Amino acid sequence: MFFSFKPRRLAIYAGIAVALGTAAAGAYAQAKYPDHPVRLQVGFAPGTGPDILARTLAKGMAAQLGQQVVVENRSGAGGQIAAAYVAKGPKDGYNLLLADVSAISIAPFAFSKIGYEPAKELVPLSEVAKTDFVLVVPNSSPAKDAPGFMKMAAGKGGKVDFGTFGAGSPGHFGAVILGQLGSFPLEAVHYRQTGDAVTATIAGQIDGILMSTPLAMAQIKGGKVKGLATTAPKRSPLLPEVATFAEQGYPKADFSAWFAVFAPTGTPEPVMKLLSEKVAASVRDPEIQKTLVEAGFSVTGTSRDEVARMIAADTPRWKAVVDASGFRGDN
Repeated sequence: MFFSFKPRRLAIYAGIAVALGTAAAGAYAQAKYPDHPVRLQVGFAPGTGPDILARTLAKGMAAQLGQQVVVENRSGAGGQIAAAYVAKGPKDGYNLLLADVSAISIAPFAFSKIGYEPAKELVPLSEVAKTDFVLVVPNSSPAKDAPGFMKMAAGKGGKVDFGTFGAGSPGHFGAVILGQLGSFPLEAVHYRQTGDAVTATIAGQIDGILMSTPLAMAQIKGGKVKGLATTAPKRSPLLPEVATFAEQGYPKADFSAWFAVFAPTGTPEPVMKLLSEKVAASVRDPEIQKTLVEAGFSVTGTSRDEVARMIAADTPRWKAVVDASGFRGDN
């Protein structure tokens, strides 16, 4: 006896077979993940703080995943180039992003075009660390503490020249926050190179600047500048002599730059779950944690739910600051 199948029925059976085969192949690939090196994109140059964080994190992730994690530097536009690369890239768990607050919570409101949509195209897996800021002034400045700086700035006839490490950076809009708290007009002086900003501060060419804790430590310990206050919730062990803004009467100057690992939207859920757990475990490793703390970072290592809630709460705050500043940049 022979059985005959109509073409339509054959097509249905063929489609089912293909679907089952694809699902099986996908499940097999996920079960084997990772079976080759993972790439971690970072939007800053080698030798910078974020690069040090990325390479330390990669070491910890490699130990957790049992597979090499390769750091790739795609510097430029305050991390936006790296973010766009990952957002538009493969969704297989092998192409991840280490991004800071600038590329995720500030850039969408500060620039007219960034080439990606963080909320739609990138999924946060874990916040790994934060870095706080120190208000730094030239040694020639009359200000000796945060209230003194605010008084000096408010009393200046013209605008206060405040340095930043680039338009759209956390330091840029952190300066805007200080201007709001001190009720003084602020003229942002943007520097593309870290060295140029440091040199200008030492030379007294600007009134002040917000430096990351490790960068500020090197300059303050060297006697080249004065540190007046830190945005951290408590004094840094690296700079115990520098009081917090909160201690000096400015509790709202509590901003920091957070760093989190992201995967592109569409990455398989089992892979993202595994990555979230392994990334968080990486920075909780005592050796990795010690290295990061000595580099000036506050280690976090949060879950997916925790990092999602943090970003959801932090983003509106930065949007309000950007909107109030009137800044709008073009890439």
